[in-house]
Amino acid sequence: MKPIGPLMVEHRLIERMLSLMSKELDRIKPDVKVNLDFIVSAIDFIQMYTEKTHFGKEEDILFKELDKKNLNQEHARIMTELVAEHQQSRELTDDLLNARNRYSQDSNVPVTEIESLIRQLIDLHTMHIGKEDKHFFYPCLEYLSDTEQDDMLKAMWEFDRKLIHQKYTEMVEQLEEKN
Repeated sequence: MKPIGPLMVEHRLIERMLSLMSKELDRIKPDVKVNLDFIVSAIDFIQMYTEKTHFGKEEDILFKELDKKNLNQEHARIMTELVAEHQQSRELTDDLLNARNRYSQDSNVPVTEIESLIRQLIDLHTMHIGKEDKHFFYPCLEYLSDTEQDDMLKAMWEFDRKLIHQKYTEMVEQLEEKN
């Protein structure tokens, strides 16, 4: 398997969540209470799976290795855009969390902000996945030797293995600070 394989598998799961988010958008109406449980689940998915797991492997493994290569101008530009889109996703997700928190404290808060942020996240990730799948992942394999690709794949499996421990260690440490 190539190192882009796990990333593309992750894209398919992210697309499934984006589809669910799109269906939830259809349910959101000004006179209907927002499903806060769904919003919390979507935020958790984006933060943990998309941003930490998926973007983590891209930024800490794939992009880090590609930074060492002499990428052509277009591939370098695309990689810079992808990193900026990762940051944009993080900011939109934080904004959605804040909007959700405000709405949960006062259901009179207009739902338009929540709707807009969900729509922006769907649009951003749909475009981002298309860019990676169609214009970046396969061409970038040309810059990497078979050994480098194998090493990256191993690093990705190790990244995933450690991630759950990191998440819950951080959670316990944050709770300890509060007590």
